[in-house]
Amino acid sequence: MKYDDPATLEGVGPAIASKLRSAGITTVEAIAVTPPREIAEKTAIGFNTIIKIAAAARKSLDVDFITAEELWKRRQNMLKCSTGSKNLDELLGGGIETQAMTEFIGEYGVGKTQICLMLCVMAQLPAEKRGLNGNVVYIDTEGTFIPERIFEIANALGSDPHKTLGNIFLARAYNSSHQCLLIDSLFKFCPENNVKLIIVDSMIGHFRSEYVGREHLSERQQKLNNLLHKLLRLTEAFNLPVIVTNQVQANPAQFFGDPNKPAGGHIMAHACTHRVYLRKGSKGTRIAKVIDSPYLPESSTRFKITEKGIEDVQE
Repeated sequence: MKYDDPATLEGVGPAIASKLRSAGITTVEAIAVTPPREIAEKTAIGFNTIIKIAAAARKSLDVDFITAEELWKRRQNMLKCSTGSKNLDELLGGGIETQAMTEFIGEYGVGKTQICLMLCVMAQLPAEKRGLNGNVVYIDTEGTFIPERIFEIANALGSDPHKTLGNIFLARAYNSSHQCLLIDSLFKFCPENNVKLIIVDSMIGHFRSEYVGREHLSERQQKLNNLLHKLLRLTEAFNLPVIVTNQVQANPAQFFGDPNKPAGGHIMAHACTHRVYLRKGSKGTRIAKVIDSPYLPESSTRFKITEKGIEDVQE
């Protein structure tokens, strides 16, 4: 897909276009979905000028009021990427969808990273094989990305493992500030490198370790909220899916039911389009349950993790 350069907009001359590109805002789509104040801060362009440019961007993309019928028609062309498991795909309404952020939640060892690694391979497949025919960005905050595992899954699927690894752009985020910088850079990086899937594994790890105590909770949540909404803007600007993984936190005062709940509070809950809770099942299986979604039912399914990646459980 070709994205329009900012210089094509009315009121954007060479000097302003250069400032926008230097700030990582390289497409009309990025201008349309980014808050004007944020663009002004990054570029040092006057706020009133940014307002006019943003208005021109939205006009050129025809993103004003539309009918619900028009939205329905647009959604018929929405892309979906298979997870490799028919059961999990059915749970997700056909697979991981573009223009949405899907969150996988669970304690350690339930398969969050394994799903992410599987999707790194699946997203590169052509559309007829239920892939997205593009490259992948993987932001690793916990050092859990294992290239040998990608090699194993790609081999099992009949893909060239070396080519598959070469199409995954990996960034190791060492702290929350570095994580923010990496996500900021994606507005420029994604259209230039045919990126069709963004993965952040995990989203909240650094924030939990760096902002300890109630006195830092408000600042943590504000920064997390800002980052999540940037990811949402990426999904809409470039028609791609974002996958984030999330940890759980235990409530020791709860004596009945599952004492674990997703970390990040209401900020994570409101930002993510689809939320899927993972837990261990019997005989090495995993259970995935949709706990929040605009339209997916709160149902569950089982899958297993094998040397081939994510597979269905044979009943």
